[in-house]
Amino acid sequence: MILALASPPELDAWAAGYPVTLLHVGVALAILLAGALVYTLITPYREIQLVRDGNPAAAVSLGSVLIGLALPLAFAVAASVSVLDIALWGVTSLVLQLALFWLVDLLLAGLPHRIKDGDVAAAALLALAKLAVAAILAGAVTG
Repeated sequence: MILALASPPELDAWAAGYPVTLLHVGVALAILLAGALVYTLITPYREIQLVRDGNPAAAVSLGSVLIGLALPLAFAVAASVSVLDIALWGVTSLVLQLALFWLVDLLLAGLPHRIKDGDVAAAALLALAKLAVAAILAGAVTG
């Protein structure tokens, strides 16, 4: 008598879902990188160079942008049912987030330039304002 070993259903589900998960992560990371690139191109100063030069305010600001872009994108991935859905909602949330970041910069006039000068307090306020907007957008994406 030969006993056939059946694989547990959890292992089957993981094996079926793993490639899909990798695809979803890849799409989300590509959108995140594109958004970060667009953000760095539209800011009035070069945050990456400021970070390389040791400006802690620029590091706080740029780090918050990455989290601020990733948060609604993560919610878009969680609420999506396909790669196209992720792409549509991911790009939509990215565009809205960049527009809202611009609005926050406008409302908190002068703070982005203070970041260039290394003002960590200004960077912290700007970062937290952007993260608050990201949290609201993330909730809106999931409807």
